Amino acid sequence: MKEIDLVYRTMFAELDQRTFDAAFTSEFSPDGLFVKQKAKNLEFWYFQTEVDGKPFRKYVGPCSDEEINSRVAKFNELKNDLKSRRKLVSTLVRNAYLPSPERFTGDVVAALSNVGLFRLRAVLVGTVAYQCYSGLLGVRLPSTVMQTGDADFAQFHSISAAVEDSLPPILEVLKKIDPTFRHVPHQSDGRLSTQFENSKKFKVEFLTPNTGSDDYSGRAAKMPALGGASAQPLRFLDFLIQDPVRTVMLHKSGVPVVVPAPERYAVHKLIVSSRRRNDASGYTKREKDTTQAVSLFEALVQTRRHGDLGMVFAEAWNRGPSWREGITVGLSYVDEDKRGLMEDGLRQGLIEIGEAPEDFGLTGGLPKP
Repeated sequence: MKEIDLVYRTMFAELDQRTFDAAFTSEFSPDGLFVKQKAKNLEFWYFQTEVDGKPFRKYVGPCSDEEINSRVAKFNELKNDLKSRRKLVSTLVRNAYLPSPERFTGDVVAALSNVGLFRLRAVLVGTVAYQCYSGLLGVRLPSTVMQTGDADFAQFHSISAAVEDSLPPILEVLKKIDPTFRHVPHQSDGRLSTQFENSKKFKVEFLTPNTGSDDYSGRAAKMPALGGASAQPLRFLDFLIQDPVRTVMLHKSGVPVVVPAPERYAVHKLIVSSRRRNDASGYTKREKDTTQAVSLFEALVQTRRHGDLGMVFAEAWNRGPSWREGITVGLSYVDEDKRGLMEDGLRQGLIEIGEAPEDFGLTGGLPKP
């Protein structure tokens, strides 16, 4: 797996920072001000303006986030350099061969980013998120598993309920990109929608972790912060979107996004692959899952992030029998030579964090759940 030249990795890091700065500047009017608000002994930043002569507050993030604190302090100094950033994106895509999303997909993610989806702590998941890891990790990931016809986003229900803020109506946002977007009524309740689809069958879907009874898996969860959208509850999703990371999607002048930590994405894909159906569609999805998992394992090992892998692997393994079974079955789908590399990386990572590999089934051959 080829590493990206240091010049381009530095350029990507600069673009990431400047994109975040620009988004922060453009999202908040200079006529407003930042205020703190306390909830349950924690402090949060809100941006206060006037709407129709009345005070209006918009959630920004926790006061414990030093990066947000820094942006608040420098708010009046930040400048939007749209044209310059667009040149950086073009250079990274054309010269460094970093992946960029298909244009329509990029427009969808950008529109939702611009109205505050990631500010409200949603996470971009799925293959569109995978496309962002090359720049983040500084390696060239295989392009064969980067194609997709949808965009998926996830948010914890507890966060959606707690931020006391909401996006504008999701369908209105999407219709500005393509007027053929429509609600897809949920099978459990036709009044709710977790998916939106256009005439070309491009889907935008919202997901949320299901950590309760399996009875909830077939029901849509109402999400107060998602502009009228509900979300589909899924098992194992809480593991994926815990402690996400910020990066930039290489579209137009750069789109600030939040994606799962790559080590979590890799382990999660192993588990997901074990739960695919045994039919033609399921086999295709399983192959894509395992290829993405393997490539991220390789990239993390190559960039000496064994400890990060070890931490999330141990966390998933210790969550219980169904998690261990998912990991074990997922690894069994990987070609033997690649599986050996993955297991070696996991052993080293576990040792780095003070764990014994044999306690996690890594004694040679496939782990035992």
